[in-house]
Amino acid sequence: MAGSLLVLQDDTLLSRIDRQVYRLESLLTLLGGIVIFLLVLLATTNVLGRWIFDLPISGYVDWIEQAMAFIAFLGVAYTQRDGGHIRMDILVRHLHGRWLWFTELLSTLLMLLVTLVLIYGSFLHFRRAWQNGDSSIDIDLPVWPSKLVVTVALTILALRLLLQVWGYLRALLQGGDCPVAVPLVEDPATLAAQEAQSVLGEELDVSPHCDTPSDGAPRS
Repeated sequence: MAGSLLVLQDDTLLSRIDRQVYRLESLLTLLGGIVIFLLVLLATTNVLGRWIFDLPISGYVDWIEQAMAFIAFLGVAYTQRDGGHIRMDILVRHLHGRWLWFTELLSTLLMLLVTLVLIYGSFLHFRRAWQNGDSSIDIDLPVWPSKLVVTVALTILALRLLLQVWGYLRALLQGGDCPVAVPLVEDPATLAAQEAQSVLGEELDVSPHCDTPSDGAPRS
């Protein structure tokens, strides 16, 4: 499964924190997009400079290598929040209620554990590069910024996973079909309707029927 899934909201503390963290994740994703745009300009300038003036950009490969961390990691938490990472949900799609939330809670806890290990390892790499003054081969670019951005992005991802653990645990305890602050597993017809909405800009009602507790009514 890949693509943006439905994430519901209400006025609870969890949903308010979710929206605030989502703003940060959106900002980091925008920064990653800006880096991609700058790399496109850099590549165009390098090609034209080599072709017209026989003068390529010095250290072009070094710049590309350092930018890869920004491109690959800045949007990882944003994608996790919207349920955009590729996963197999053939079995999960047939689960409902507390069995579904238990399964999602277990998988999210495993992801959180792996992410915490990666945060520790990436921070060690950053600290070693900072202390040793590691640099790229061609033009001696410092490599610690690209290593630091990995640690920062994974930390934001860990925060997102903690919020989703909270959301799934709340859903597991309260029951219901539509918890807030977590991506809901949608059927193919609903996903197709969402894609049509995003492409055509039409207002389509793709919200699921919600069986929610009495403490608040989620809304999309």
